[in-house]
Amino acid sequence: MKRSRINAIIEEADGFIASFGHILPPFAYWSPQDMKQRRREIDAIIDARLGWDITDYGKGQFDEMGLFLFTTRNGDVAELKAGGGMCYAEKIMISRRDQISPMHRHVLKTEDIINRGGAKLAIKMHESDPAGKLDQAAPVPVVCDGIARTFKGGDILLLEPGESVTLRPGNWHSFWGEGGDVLIGEVSTVNDDLTDNIFHEPIGRFADIEEDCEPLHLLVSDYERWLA
Repeated sequence: MKRSRINAIIEEADGFIASFGHILPPFAYWSPQDMKQRRREIDAIIDARLGWDITDYGKGQFDEMGLFLFTTRNGDVAELKAGGGMCYAEKIMISRRDQISPMHRHVLKTEDIINRGGAKLAIKMHESDPAGKLDQAAPVPVVCDGIARTFKGGDILLLEPGESVTLRPGNWHSFWGEGGDVLIGEVSTVNDDLTDNIFHEPIGRFADIEEDCEPLHLLVSDYERWLA
């Protein structure tokens, strides 16, 4: 993805998020230079990979396959495994109309996916077999806003604004905006995007960036290179 396109997506996303009354934290608007100047005091942001995240999954077709994310808080995997401490995470995301987030599951993370506003959110679901691979036929048990439901493998759950589903490790899922763009909330156990995303098809988690201009804001995938 070109950096200029990423900058434009950030500006568009910021307006879309604000239109629903959701306010991002102050560090969202720091420039790369701001982050460099404050590097000694922002270990918690860097280590938890809080901030902007825009991906085309390495395919170069963001409008067809992609996702906008902003991580507002994130705990520590070691504390999660120990059973105490900051064991949670929160994201705000935007899934555009018919923009696919490809089929994947998580190893550790349990997540609530919440339609925060806009169009319907479509989620296609499968269950895992004992080896963790996608099982086409197995039923998919989930909880939607406290109500237990069971779907057939490959069924599509449509979430209206305000509705949510809890997905546990092993629940395969892909999603997109149905009929329009959707603001999505994610409340979960600790998020580890480096190792905890298992995709059904070979695919990358992060975009390859072509630096055709200066970044408006750094992405979480920029931190290692820009702030080392």
